[in-house]
Formats: sequence, C-alpha cells, structure tokens
Amino acid sequence: MTQVEDQAFVTLATNDTYCLGALVLAHSLRKVATSRKLVVLITSGVTTHMRSLLASVFDLIQEVNVMDSKDEENLALLTRPELGITFTKLNCWRLTQFTKCVFLDADTLVLHNCDELFDKKELSATADVGWPDCFNSGVFVFHPSNETYKDLVKFAVEQGSFDGGDQGLLNMFFRDWSTKDISFHLSFIYNMNSNASYTYLPAYKQFGKDVKIVHFLGSMKPWQYSYNPSTGDVQFGSECQHVKEHLQYWWHLFIQFVHPHLQPECTGLAGQLSKMSVSSDQQEEGAASPYELALGGSHARQFAWERGQIDYLGTDSFENIKQKLDNAINGSQN
Repeated sequence: MTQVEDQAFVTLATNDTYCLGALVLAHSLRKVATSRKLVVLITSGVTTHMRSLLASVFDLIQEVNVMDSKDEENLALLTRPELGITFTKLNCWRLTQFTKCVFLDADTLVLHNCDELFDKKELSATADVGWPDCFNSGVFVFHPSNETYKDLVKFAVEQGSFDGGDQGLLNMFFRDWSTKDISFHLSFIYNMNSNASYTYLPAYKQFGKDVKIVHFLGSMKPWQYSYNPSTGDVQFGSECQHVKEHLQYWWHLFIQFVHPHLQPECTGLAGQLSKMSVSSDQQEEGAASPYELALGGSHARQFAWERGQIDYLGTDSFENIKQKLDNAINGSQN
C-alpha cells in the first residue's frame, strides 16, 4: 500500500502513562495497515526511554507546550480537573506539514482500517453519547492551519469552555456543527464509547460488529484494569460484554508490542507495569492479530471469532479446521 505523505493520524500523550495508550493505539493502526503517517504530540513530561519507544512506531514525535484552561470552576462540574491540560490538544493545528489529519485520543483503539476518514472535511466528528447536539472530541478530522490555531487560542482566552476542557471549547468554536451539514457527522462506528451500557441493545447487536474505532471514555482507562499475566485475562467487574472484548484486545496488543520494552525508569504506571512478569507464551501470542494466530486456544483468537473476524482463506480455512479436528479425535483414541 502506497504511503500518503501529507496526511496523518495524530494523538497526544502528556506523560509516560498516557504514552501506554498512544503506543497501543499506534500498533492498532499498524495492524490494520493504514497508509497514513502516525504522529504523536508529547510534552516535556515524557521520559527519554518512552520517547524511544514512541519513535519505534510513530513517524513523527512533536514536543509541544502544555496549555491549561485554568478554568477550575467549570472543570469542577466534571469532577475531572485533569482535563484542563487537554487544551494542549490545540497544538495539533500547528502540524502544517500535513494537509489533513485525523485526531485520535490516546484512549482509543482501532479495530479496522479507517483511512476513508481522510475523505472528510474539517470539522468532522461523531455525536457525543452524553449530548448528541455536541460532537465528541476524541476523534475528529481537521485541516492543520496556523491561522486556525491562533483563532482557537484567542477564542479560548476570550470565551473559555463550557466544560473547561477541549470538547467544550471546540464545540463552541465549531458551533454550527450540529446544524450546518450532515456530511460533517461521522458514523458512530468511528467513535464508539466502549464503557456505555447501550439501552438500544438491538442496534448494538446489529451494528456493533462494524465498529472501527473504540473510545474508552471516562476516568477508568484500559491500562488501569487488573491483568492476570498467567492467564492473559483482564479482570472485570459488572461491565458490559463489549467492554470486556475491547479491553481484552487492548491488553493483547500491549503485552506483545509494548510491555517487553518498558523500563523501570519510565514514570507513573508505565514504570510499575515494566516490573510485571509475563510468560513468554503471553508475549508471543497475547496480541497477535486475529489473522495471524495459529489454530488453538488463544484469547485474542476467541475475540476475533466473536467479532466475526474469521480468516476463511488462511488459518481458519475448512481444511485447517478439519485437520485440527482429525488430530484431536485421533489423539483421544490413542
């Protein structure tokens, strides 16, 4: 596939912990064979070792200054004061070496190729599940522009944000998103909230298999869940089944591509997770693509089958399955 040099997927990681999400996101994009560049914005809080890990999968690492909304009153309404730093996201408009970009929060995960997003215009986004007249700023299509960047900063200083974070600001700035043109509304499959309990369950059953980007909204992020290194299972509470499936896949990618390269000098949760002991089998098979796993027991393989991602022409072909069954039957008779 020919690489498109002037377009990119962009994400943001302000510390080593969020770099865990950025790394898994990048590997999920590589898995689906995107033809676009991968860019990560970082701040001075990201350590040297973590930067080297980012460099191994991203095409460009761009250090930016931290921008804080300083809007403690509105942030308090969200009980999420850490969102103030998300104003740093505005720096993505300064990537003017690219003609068009798609921003993805570091707590998103790509399940299928979604390069068709680059056919969309600024500002294209998915309706927010909490208030559908607003778009969710975890995934959006934009055109880098220094002029737009300056306008956004000016607007932020003068108008602030109705929720104290980047989503409130961007919805105020692109205030005609909900009414201007339906073509700017991305399908929900490009930004599905994995943590929501969907009351319209028939719709999830009908369209859930088509989801291309999962978004782990809320304060509980994938890297904060308990993981059993012996079984390869993520420990869950009473969350919905689709949360389990998506988190399991996130951890499969993490164990294979990220965990083996972490070092104790990484800060935050990244340094702590570097000390977790994982069996060699988990590292080899844990995050393998559903299409790369050999026949046999595997949580990632089970995840693929449950989602209907079956390699009919490869490892999941009739002949291979028949051979597996024959071997199992013959073995039981010996």
